[in-house]
Amino acid sequence: MKYLLLVITFFTLSCKAQIVSLETMAKCREENPTILCPDNWTYEKDINNLLDKYIGIWKGNFNGKYYEINLKKGLYQDLTLSEKKSDILVGRLRVTDPNLNIYYNNFSELNDDKTNFSGLGFQSDLKAYKMYFVGNSVGCAEYGDVYLRIQHSTPSQMTILMLPDNDIVVEGKCPTNFQPTIPYKQLIHLVKQ
Repeated sequence: MKYLLLVITFFTLSCKAQIVSLETMAKCREENPTILCPDNWTYEKDINNLLDKYIGIWKGNFNGKYYEINLKKGLYQDLTLSEKKSDILVGRLRVTDPNLNIYYNNFSELNDDKTNFSGLGFQSDLKAYKMYFVGNSVGCAEYGDVYLRIQHSTPSQMTILMLPDNDIVVEGKCPTNFQPTIPYKQLIHLVKQ
């Protein structure tokens, strides 16, 4: 009898804790009726280590500014509506000029939840990873999606592209000479260090 209870308990727990891959969920985000998507998953896991090629420090320059991005694997847990968790990338960004004047720097932020640069997942074709970035000038609408792309043929090179969420600027909050931390709709080339 004890053995039967143990088997039932194990079966119940394993049904509740369904693990799905990042690849599966990327395909499911694409509204394709031919794809059968799990609805009772609890953990979106990097089973095949797709995030590993992004992890590390990346450097590059664009329009006279130096960009340094440090990416690591993190865990996002949705505690508001469910107990689902996902493996994601967490980013830290430093932007300087040639004289080392700092335009933006969150490298010293120890809490991954407060970097304002976190992963959203892969595109359905798995060619780009999407992150969400919030800069210092929220009144200037400085927030949106940043797409990270690494070609198979050049694994030590990455491009980033930021697309702002919207173009609504709070009047009086944005200076006339405003420039976003990550330029909008411009490819920035980075090299892995």
